[in-house]
Amino acid sequence: MMRVSLIAIIVVGVVVASLLAYYNYNINLFNPPQVSSPPQGVQEGNHVNAQPGGVQESSQEQEQEQRHVGRTLTLTELFKYAEQSVVQISVQKGSARGIGSGFIYDVQGHIVTNYHVVENASRVNVTFLDGTEYRARVVGVDPYTDIAVIKVDDVNRDKLRPLPLGDSSKLEVGEQVAAIGNPFGLSGSMTSGIVSQLGRMLETANGFNIPDVIQTDAAINPGNSGGPLLNMYGEVVGVNTAIASRTGEFAGIGFAIPSNTVKRIVPVLIEEGKYRHPWLGVSGRDVNAEIAEILGLKEARGFLVIDVVANSAAEKAGIKGGSRIVTLSDGSRIKVGGDVIIAIDGNPVRKINDILVYLQRTKSVGDQITLTVIRDGNVIDVRATLLERPNPLESP
Repeated sequence: MMRVSLIAIIVVGVVVASLLAYYNYNINLFNPPQVSSPPQGVQEGNHVNAQPGGVQESSQEQEQEQRHVGRTLTLTELFKYAEQSVVQISVQKGSARGIGSGFIYDVQGHIVTNYHVVENASRVNVTFLDGTEYRARVVGVDPYTDIAVIKVDDVNRDKLRPLPLGDSSKLEVGEQVAAIGNPFGLSGSMTSGIVSQLGRMLETANGFNIPDVIQTDAAINPGNSGGPLLNMYGEVVGVNTAIASRTGEFAGIGFAIPSNTVKRIVPVLIEEGKYRHPWLGVSGRDVNAEIAEILGLKEARGFLVIDVVANSAAEKAGIKGGSRIVTLSDGSRIKVGGDVIIAIDGNPVRKINDILVYLQRTKSVGDQITLTVIRDGNVIDVRATLLERPNPLESP
């Protein structure tokens, strides 16, 4: 199951083995919403990047136009509008059974859910609002964004009511949102709240991180995984994926993958079954005041490269890692002397999240980027060609 971490702005992070492997030396680990057990309750346990296109985009756009509300809804209206588009997903994983959520993506029967809901599942079933159940097959998965697409075949057209995807970049902190799913196996449940913050980062079980994540206080519990986070226009603005909690129960902090990430990833999963993420291949730490003082920097900003992964884009470009070990005031030891990345393609880098979000939103495998770095007291530009991120399902 995916374990997550809340990375606050004041927390210093570490990138391990790649730019999309952001860790923190002093972070709290939290349990995510698990795929919950049947009625007894919850069982804890455990880019060729393309813009949305082709037939799937056309069908989705047509359906969105037909269903787009065009006005704000009350919570009651919102539930009535969306309830038939949210499904319960039952999975068999060895001898264990679990329950998650998903929502209808298009009229071809594609359904969006979380990767961790269907991960290693030997059987996947989908139950619609009216109680009818269908066997589903996994079409594509992306463990790096915790997104999966499954498909049901031979389903009556009137059951397939896709939800429109909104523009998550237009969300504002304080905006009202609602989550619909199957918490603890209780199908068709809705909770409401607000957008608590934007641009969070979630650590995944494979050591990489999901940037640009939405934080909400709408109650998200085990079984909600994969369900939609909706704005008050009935548009999906996120896919509910995790909670920050020490007990496994909701504690007021939930997370959702933004809809703009869904728009970018899902069409490729439908066409190719996987998504190729761009990869630089460095590990390091955000520059805080103490590190800036050690390095003799005037400002506490940028990303200090500690290690460079062999055969990565960073190594091929000549990015330098650290060579001298120092001990920080908290007792941790890091290598200094490496490059400090302060900009990417002219965009300022205050911390690693700036790089991660830029790559996810705008770059593909094979694209070139220009990194502005501080090296031995001098500011220089280094060009790198992004490679494909190693697949955690294939690589040790």
